[in-house]
Amino acid sequence: MTSPTGEIYRVDWLPGTDILHGTCHCGAEHTAQDPIEMWGWMLAHPEGHAPPQQGSPEQRLPRR
Repeated sequence: MTSPTGEIYRVDWLPGTDILHGTCHCGAEHTAQDPIEMWGWMLAHPEGHAPPQQGSPEQRLPRR
């Protein structure tokens, strides 16, 4: 068994939509309809990742 890395990735489905909202362990956020696209974005860290306040509007969603 390997030791934990401490990196937490989170993907939430937004009810009533086909949209997934992902949060990387660095705090960057991204939305996508395709789960493969979402995991590709997460695993590409740090490429395409910016802190939530600096991300593009497509990368930000209001927290519920």
